[in-house]
Amino acid sequence: MNKIYLMCVGLLFLLSSCSNKERVSDAFGNFEAVETIVSAEATGKLVDFNIEEGQTIDAGYVAGRIDIDQLNLKRMQIEAQKNTTKTKFKNVFAQINVLQEQKKTALVEKNRIEKLLKNEAATKKQLEDINGSIDVINKQISTIETQNNTTTEELKGLDVQLRQIDDQIDKSSVVNPVKGTVLMKLAEKSEVVNYGKPLYKIADLNVLELRVYVSGSQLPDVKIGGKVKVLIDKGKNDFREMEGAVSWISSKAEFTPKIIQTKEERVNLVYAVKVRVANDGSLKIGMPGEVVFK
Repeated sequence: MNKIYLMCVGLLFLLSSCSNKERVSDAFGNFEAVETIVSAEATGKLVDFNIEEGQTIDAGYVAGRIDIDQLNLKRMQIEAQKNTTKTKFKNVFAQINVLQEQKKTALVEKNRIEKLLKNEAATKKQLEDINGSIDVINKQISTIETQNNTTTEELKGLDVQLRQIDDQIDKSSVVNPVKGTVLMKLAEKSEVVNYGKPLYKIADLNVLELRVYVSGSQLPDVKIGGKVKVLIDKGKNDFREMEGAVSWISSKAEFTPKIIQTKEERVNLVYAVKVRVANDGSLKIGMPGEVVFK
């Protein structure tokens, strides 16, 4: 009889605990992390790829390298073309210098003729001839300077091409953008990858977010930055308490997701809320959790 009595008391206690748990917890959801998919920014063979799933890497870590042999060859070709253009540039300057010297000589001759003309020792025809020669020289200089401008623009265009090649070479290195843990490896060394090909997925697991859903009546108790109590499973009949902070509240209501509530409750409109929780290693992506608003 005593055994039956104790069993009944234990059952009532268990039911009371479950009831208390349901009464205490204000919202339910699952943990998630901000996942970043790192993709290739160049096309070619993946000659190096130094990551493994579960590995923690820092931002700026060079996770891999795509073959750049063709880019280097193209860069050498543009450099050679640039050197050839520079030679043309020097020749243009040399021609201008020769014409400038001719112009100086013509101006000296013009001054001499003007003085002689004042003394009636020269004719107007001689002055007209020298002025004509100066005009011809000026036109020749102007024509060559136009060629010089064309050569300058050509050099600028080659410099732009070199910067483009350098940018492509830089992007051939797979640089990890954020500190975190590699969740999934999506490529292997020696594969030929195209621009935009996903290489791996990474997330910072030091802080996870518990996405829960609250009703309109609960919403006034939820504030950005507000501290909350987070409950996670600890064994079959127990919970572990952790502290969290509300980091985001949806501005629009939605129907309760199917994975969260029963069929009857899915017709209710709720608001999505994210709670940031510091992870000591016990939290996992997709793990269920409960929230008690303080």
